[in-house]
Amino acid sequence: MKCVFIFLACLGLQANANPTDSTYTLTGKVDGLPDGWVWLYHSQTDKDVDSGRVKNGSFVIKGHSSAPERVLLGIAGKEGKEFRLGFWLQAGEMNLTGKKESIDDAIVTGSSTQDESMQFKVGQKDLDAFESQLDKSYDQARAKNDRHQLDSLENIFTDLDKKRRQYVKDYATAHPASYVTAYAIYTTFVYNPEASELRPLYKGLDPIIKSSYFGRQVKVSLDAAELTDIGQPAPAFVQNDPSGKPISLASFKGKYVLLDFWASWCGPCRAENPNVVAAYRKYAPKGFTILGVSLDDNKDKWLAAVKKDQLDWTQVSDLKGWQNNIADLYGVKGIPMNYLLDREGKIIAKGLRGEDLEKKLDELMK
Repeated sequence: MKCVFIFLACLGLQANANPTDSTYTLTGKVDGLPDGWVWLYHSQTDKDVDSGRVKNGSFVIKGHSSAPERVLLGIAGKEGKEFRLGFWLQAGEMNLTGKKESIDDAIVTGSSTQDESMQFKVGQKDLDAFESQLDKSYDQARAKNDRHQLDSLENIFTDLDKKRRQYVKDYATAHPASYVTAYAIYTTFVYNPEASELRPLYKGLDPIIKSSYFGRQVKVSLDAAELTDIGQPAPAFVQNDPSGKPISLASFKGKYVLLDFWASWCGPCRAENPNVVAAYRKYAPKGFTILGVSLDDNKDKWLAAVKKDQLDWTQVSDLKGWQNNIADLYGVKGIPMNYLLDREGKIIAKGLRGEDLEKKLDELMK
């Protein structure tokens, strides 16, 4: 389990019936939606937001979309705009129907890309159902602080992730000219990507898809994966500790170092911390240490979590949340995430969770 930042074949041939016309019209009918406004957030372009007025649950939003893009529909909520529905938008006439209380399940038609996305999702329904049950079991184990059960569930999550990755690999092979393929590769492999795994997937994409928004994001992830691949020197950095003192990664040479990305607001990170604390206490006398990198944006909450979880090692943060400079350098898109460095500062393992961290340290400290 992790916090992550941080969504048929005919699609590969053309984005819409008339490639010279980028105009779209989204006509919506959402039962229970109050009069006011709805918003369409274009996260992939500089357009930012289109909007439409709501009357009796109906609305029309018009704009331009030069290529299929993943967008978010925003509705008025108790605390402002709520962007709960993501879908694929493309030029042409599109329709959206649903209910306000279950807007996440609204039906969107008129986009071949959205149709393909739904077919892709159907192919994973068994995996989704299994993950839903795992999430419930994980929450129950965490509430009881059942470390053995949590570690066991982490192993099951890892196996599930392997199945999802294989599904995406097979899909990418069959649909190299699909926008959905690029999106699936990015969202599936963004957490702890392996360069050897991601490289052939990117290479197999059609040139047009490589140049698309998510195609470019895949390339960014691949570049970061190659930079932080096992055997590579860990990218150097300097960041301040809670007192404002600059801490450099280079100052840790001579010890085995776990570069640990986490945050006070990340439930899976907090659940993993007891394992990290146990490893630190056991191996610190043998030349092992930890450098925590927090993706917090609130200093008080960060330090309170450090104290409560007894993280008695060096901590740094620039308090920029997901925009943390070190996380950006390492291509970290999901936490908890870590990199184990040898005494020379080379990466020798990454993504170690549960018992895997102690097993690796046992191997090194013999």
